[in-house]
Amino acid sequence: MPSKLEPMTTDFDFLVGRWTIRNRRLKSRLTGSDDWEEFDATTVARSHFNGGISIDEHTFPTGRRGMSVRLYDVAAREWAIYWVDSRDGRLGPPVRGGFTDGAGEFYGDDEHDGTPVRVRFLWTDITDTSAHWEQAFSTDAGQTWETNWTMDLTRL
Repeated sequence: MPSKLEPMTTDFDFLVGRWTIRNRRLKSRLTGSDDWEEFDATTVARSHFNGGISIDEHTFPTGRRGMSVRLYDVAAREWAIYWVDSRDGRLGPPVRGGFTDGAGEFYGDDEHDGTPVRVRFLWTDITDTSAHWEQAFSTDAGQTWETNWTMDLTRL
C-alpha cells in the first residue's frame, strides 16, 4: 500500500491563490532618494512537489510580467528564491533563507547598476487574506539597508 505523501514544507502555502498587490517602489535606488512610485498588480501563486516549489506570476499595469520561483532544499532546510522578468527572460541570482515565528528572511548577493549589493527579502504580517513583502539593498555587507520595494498583498 503506498504511503501518504507528507508536505515537504508548508511555508508558502499562505500564498497559494489569486492576489491584488499594492506596490511601492523607490524611483531611484542607492541614491538617498525618498521619491516613491506606487502601482497595482495582480499575481497568481501555485504550489508543487508537496509544497517544495512555490511559483507566482505577477502582471503589472504596463503589461510587463514577472515570476518568482521558490525552491525548497530539503537537506539544507532553506529556500532559494529566484526572480525572472518578462523584459529579459533571465533568472536572477537567488536569495536564500526561511521562516521563523511566521516571518521570512532571505538574503543573497546581486548588483544594481554595476554596484554589488546584498539583497534582503522579508515576508511579514501574513494572514489568510493579506501579506507584506519588502526588498532592501545593502552596499556595506548588511550594516545598513535601503528598503526600495514593498508589496502589500490582498487575497482576491
